[in-house]
Amino acid sequence: MKYQLTDSAIKAAKPKEDGKPSKISDGGGLCLLVKNTGKYWRFNYRYNNKQKTLALGVYPDINLKTAREKHQEARALLARGIDPSEYKQQAKAEQIAITENTFEAIALEWFSKFSKDWAESYSIKLMSRFKNDVFPWLGNRPIATIEPPEILKCLKRVEERGALDSAHRIKRNIGQVFRYAVATGRAQRDQTADLKGSLPPTKKTNLAAIIDPVQVGRLMRDIQAYEGHLITRIALQLSAYLFQRPNEIRSMEWSEIDTDKALWSIPANKMKMRQPHLVPLPKQCLDLLEEIRPLTGHRRYVFPSMTDSTKPMSNNTVRQALRRMEYSKGDMTAHGFRAMARTILEEVLEVNPVYIEQQLAHAVKDANGTAYNRTKHLAKRIAMMQQWADYLDSLRVGAQVLPFKTKLG
Repeated sequence: MKYQLTDSAIKAAKPKEDGKPSKISDGGGLCLLVKNTGKYWRFNYRYNNKQKTLALGVYPDINLKTAREKHQEARALLARGIDPSEYKQQAKAEQIAITENTFEAIALEWFSKFSKDWAESYSIKLMSRFKNDVFPWLGNRPIATIEPPEILKCLKRVEERGALDSAHRIKRNIGQVFRYAVATGRAQRDQTADLKGSLPPTKKTNLAAIIDPVQVGRLMRDIQAYEGHLITRIALQLSAYLFQRPNEIRSMEWSEIDTDKALWSIPANKMKMRQPHLVPLPKQCLDLLEEIRPLTGHRRYVFPSMTDSTKPMSNNTVRQALRRMEYSKGDMTAHGFRAMARTILEEVLEVNPVYIEQQLAHAVKDANGTAYNRTKHLAKRIAMMQQWADYLDSLRVGAQVLPFKTKLG
């Protein structure tokens, strides 16, 4: 078709003298609408016997050549029986959907929805993995367009720096986001399903722990003589007496302590198994809490951070204290206090394993299939915890130790 407008005519075009918009045609329904606020390209057409108008852009951002190209594209759609206005709206909606449905956007939505029930330490670790190892490469990609090889490339970067266990965890986390996207209609399938066997298996290793009573006695003496900060020393002592997970110890709050009942009530959101947990406090622990109360009793946390008292102590504090006492990671870990108690309570003190597992807050069920109940066998556990604390004290002062029981097959 033959167009009518020229660049000079467009530049010279003005609204009507009364200020109302003027319209100059270029042919075939393409025209320039001239207002006081600017010049606008419009395509007037009929579709299903209705008069319609399609906006093609603003001059000079859209020059004459580009406006004619857009006009021809719209006419081609009409020739195929497609309404150009509806086509434009659909394309815009799809583009918005792509922008809103990036991997990062959906991952953050998933995190916000489910992290309310997670332990704070786990939430921090998971988001750190995403921010450091996933978002820089996959974050801006529409999740529906991400393919397995791209995910594997991210995982290989983590594996190649020697963090194979983290690579496996990141793969699981990515899979959780994909399954959420599938459930909410923004992806077709979990792409991590095709990555089975793509990473070498991890080698399961037990965290180092001291389980020989003689060495335990030496450890308790070293803790008692620890020359670092009082808060750290008491955190070490409670780690041994109470054998709860390191994150649970360091995030202990004064509001969770009932000194009258000698109980520490840990809320579900701090527990690995997401169940509230009761920890009986032996008299030794009550004494230690009273010792530290003048220092931190006015704070939220029993063991506040040295740099920010509104936060709990670092998860590295107990580990570093053990290293200062010359216990290597192959000798003892912060988590090793749990294995130490688990082994000696059963093998030396011959405590019923059911009470031990319940106090460790492991996911065990009784003969009737009943899941963990924080008050179950509480009286037995109170007695066990006092027995354990007394035993540790006896080892510390150098009392004769009981030998391990030999189990016959």
